[in-house]
Amino acid sequence: MQEKSGFQLSEEAKKYFKSYINLINVTLDEYLLIKNTDYQIIADAMAYSVENGGKRLRPILTLEFCRMCGGNISDAIPFACALEMVHTYSLIHDDLPCMDDDDFRRGKESCHKKFGETFGVLAGDALLTYAFQIASDASVSPEVAVRCIRFLSNYSGIYGMVGGQTMDVQNENRSDLTIRDIEETHKLKTGALIRCACEIGCACARATNIQFDAARAYAENLGLAFQIVDDILDVTGSPELLGKEVGQDAENGKVTYVSLLGIDKAKELSAEYTKIAVDALSVFDNNHNLVEWTKYLLYRAM
Repeated sequence: MQEKSGFQLSEEAKKYFKSYINLINVTLDEYLLIKNTDYQIIADAMAYSVENGGKRLRPILTLEFCRMCGGNISDAIPFACALEMVHTYSLIHDDLPCMDDDDFRRGKESCHKKFGETFGVLAGDALLTYAFQIASDASVSPEVAVRCIRFLSNYSGIYGMVGGQTMDVQNENRSDLTIRDIEETHKLKTGALIRCACEIGCACARATNIQFDAARAYAENLGLAFQIVDDILDVTGSPELLGKEVGQDAENGKVTYVSLLGIDKAKELSAEYTKIAVDALSVFDNNHNLVEWTKYLLYRAM
């Protein structure tokens, strides 16, 4: 939450989400205390990448939806951390020379720049598989565990994030893409893990069908708004603000909301998606902190 924004979180919301971030970071640190001299470099690369800051957006959503649905966040924390590891693995691989070829991530050297390309690939592989080990060890009922692991595998794989990443690569330097094409790509590339986060939180709390439907609507629209904001910041932001190089979308030939619509129209569309996401939260009691945080994510680009 260190990014500058035209919309500032209240002190209550800052304190509220800071408590989630502290819990997530402490738990991740415990999971990543891996000591083995035979392959310590991979353990170090895993820890370096996971502990390298970030908003913890996805694990926060897992914990918050669990709470809003009446569950105990202690049931959800292993899945929240597993999801953050899957997200981090995707960033490691996304930064590789064969993908986006980014030298920096969150203000520090990318994993492959710090540890070498080979160990960057292996660190990502290790985080992905370790995430499923953590999820399978969660102290929840077998029914809940299977459901959550199903969400994690479905939304991170070919039918989710990986499928979206594939579409994104195939879309480079194309001149015939429409906004609908971009939306379908980012519903998977960006939105799938956000939807996964919300649905796992619901599953841990044994949420009602109405709550699940609201969580899905929220996640889909937040994912699209979040991607548009990222596209805007790649044009209007700075390396100091974002912790990574800017202008990479244009350099890599990526078709984005900004390249198709322009900045002003992209901002309007992001605001529309954010409103739909916020409206979906009306199903849940005591949702004010998440409503505020959702608006904050949009106004990073305003």
